This record gives sequence, C-alpha cells and structure tokens, in this order.
Amino acid sequence: MDTGALHSSACDTDRGPSPEPSSGPGRVAGIDFTSRPTPRKPIVVARGSFDGRSVRLDALDAHARFEDFSAWLLAPGDWVGAFDLPFGLPRELVHALGWPTDWLALMRHFAGLSREQIRDTFAAFCDARPVGGKFAHRACDGPAGSSPSMKWVNPPVAYMLHAGVPLLIDAGVHLPGLHAGNDPREASRVAVEGYPGLLAREVLGNRSYKSDAKAKQTPERLIARKDLVDALEQGRTRLALRLRLSHAQRDNLVADASGDRLDAVLCLLQAAWARTQPGFGRPADSDPLEGWIVTAAAP
Repeated sequence: MDTGALHSSACDTDRGPSPEPSSGPGRVAGIDFTSRPTPRKPIVVARGSFDGRSVRLDALDAHARFEDFSAWLLAPGDWVGAFDLPFGLPRELVHALGWPTDWLALMRHFAGLSREQIRDTFAAFCDARPVGGKFAHRACDGPAGSSPSMKWVNPPVAYMLHAGVPLLIDAGVHLPGLHAGNDPREASRVAVEGYPGLLAREVLGNRSYKSDAKAKQTPERLIARKDLVDALEQGRTRLALRLRLSHAQRDNLVADASGDRLDAVLCLLQAAWARTQPGFGRPADSDPLEGWIVTAAAP
C-alpha cells in the first residue's frame, strides 16, 4: 500500500487501552486541524511508529468531516498525538471576561458560544485596549512564537479551539495537566498541543514553505519544503529525531503546496518527543488554565 497518499478516515483498532500513561517508544500521531473541514481542506492525521530515536511515517489520513475525525479519536488505541490547535485561552482574557477559571468548565462555556458571539466578545476586548497590546497572550506564545489563541482571523485559532477541544473532551482523550479523560488510569490516548511552525522555523528561519493561495505556491516555497523534509530525515533539529519516509512519501510531502501534510508530520515529530518527556513535555509550573505548546522552551 502506498502510504504516501492520503487515505480516507483509516484508523487502527487492534490495540486496547493500556492502564498506564504512554511514554517512550510507541504509536504517535500528528494532526493538522482545521475548523471547517472539507474534501479540499480536510483534517490531516499523520500516523507513525516511534522507536526511541526515529519516527516512521505509516500513513496520512484525510478526514473531511468532524464525524470521521471523531471516529478516529474514539477508536481503541495507544498513542500520543500532537494537535495543531490551541488547548486553552489566556488567563488575562478569562479574568477580564469573568469566565470560569477551571479548565473544563471554561471549555464547556466556550463551546456553548457561537462563532459570532466569540468574534464580537473578543473584538470588544481588543477594541478597549491600546495599540500594540490588543490581544491577550498565553505564557507559551512567546517561547513558541505562536498566534494568541483568542485570534479569530489570520489564522482563526480561536475557532479551531472552539471546534477541536470539545471533540477531544467528548472522546475521553487524556490532556496532560488539563483533563484526565474518561479514566485517569487508562491514559492510552494522549493529546498534547503541537505547533508545526515552531519546528519549521528552527530549520527554515523566516522562509515560507506553504500557502493555500495558488498564486503564492512559488518555486521558492517548493525548495523550502524540500529543505525542510531533508532536515527532518537527517534529524537536524533540536529534537534529535530522524523522520523515516519512503520515496513516495517524501515526494508527496514536498508536492503538497498547502503544507497541510507536512504540518501533520511536523506535529508527528513533536508527539514523538513528548512521549519521552516527563508530563509529556508540559512544564511542571505551566498554567493549568492556558495549556502549553509542546517543545516550546520553558520560561
């Protein structure tokens, strides 16, 4: 089977949950998430195997509907997955709005809002603040170089949180430091917050490697994707993990001008690194309301 191609909603179902949290070598996943999945812009799941030093890409799955993605989340398995969506909101924002300061209660409250309510509430918050400090930030935003999780445009990460985190909660997935899942004794499906841009910038600096706009899918971005894939295969990042690909998989990642498949693979490597770390890479003193982006340097 050509695992370089995108498959539809495939998942592994032959592994039952383990009684202890996963750590070390094993199954890993990287998820490039979108708040509006379609056949042209699906949620991409990179599934792989980690031997402690290298990560083999086993398959890339495309989920064009939330229902298909949820089915994968719910399937029995033993994996650590890095998801490219925020897992929390800035504490400063939450306090200013008078929202719950317990993570699960906050997520339930947030999920109950419409996207229009989120946009209007966050816009009003920003309008009342001075130029240069419109958005509230999480503690991890600085070390990761990430957009604030309250942004509703360019990129709309607030809508990604709104769509994605409830799926994780409803599936009973374990979110270290935030939510124990269905049963804290059976943390077999572990989700950490990934951010592919963090790892890509380490290799490429400010060079862009992707765009959804056809006019911006330039030869320079193609070369950047080739350079990025070469670096990942050679283990030339501070994660010190090598990516193992077939020739077809390598060509497939480089050819995807949107970068969605490559972003899922970048998250795959972050998930593998998290498997080796205490607390799955979450700093012990990180804010239990805001969450933390895995592989970001601790403050």
